Amino acid sequence: MTLIHIKNVSKSFKGIQLFENTTVQFEKGKIYGIIGHNGSGKSVLFKMICGFIRPDAGEIIINPAYRDKQSMFPKNFGIVIDRPGYISGITGFENLKRLARIQQLISDQEIRQAMTLVGLDPETKQKVKNYSLGMKQKLALAQAIMENQDVLILDEPFNALDIDSVHSIRQLLLRFKEEGRTIILTSHNQEDINILCDHVFQIRQHAVEEVKA
Repeated sequence: MTLIHIKNVSKSFKGIQLFENTTVQFEKGKIYGIIGHNGSGKSVLFKMICGFIRPDAGEIIINPAYRDKQSMFPKNFGIVIDRPGYISGITGFENLKRLARIQQLISDQEIRQAMTLVGLDPETKQKVKNYSLGMKQKLALAQAIMENQDVLILDEPFNALDIDSVHSIRQLLLRFKEEGRTIILTSHNQEDINILCDHVFQIRQHAVEEVKA
């Protein structure tokens, strides 16, 4: 089943042409890796998929099962794009609880489970302002998965994580794929790409091209 169809898309950003008449499709239940040099447009591609910015030409077609008539943002998508802004003076759990109130889909226990899955202690009284960069990254990942999202759009999900945490998150993502979830991620670490991805696409010459094994 085609989940996302990027069809004849062109996009310039801050005066730089990133994509020109680009077409690519993502199928349900697989892990896709997007690679490319800094500034090639990986984050912009993700923001177009999520409806945060629009292409200059062409269209981003999201499977109707994931369309939300009330929002440009697809439903049942979890994302890590840029670093989310959190309230620094409260705990990670309290931040996620406030965010969960928006849709009211999950319980406190499910928030705790998501934090535990990514390696955070949901019971800690440590405030987010005192989190390390790695802990903030884990909090962003917990936010992306806490509502059991079916599709994960993850821009550099392993940033600032220690070796053990990288291994743990890799195993978590592989487990999600076995459950039928779809994951599209970027990483500058080729090992992440090799271990996780069923298909790899490279952004070059304003196009998204599949890298053949």
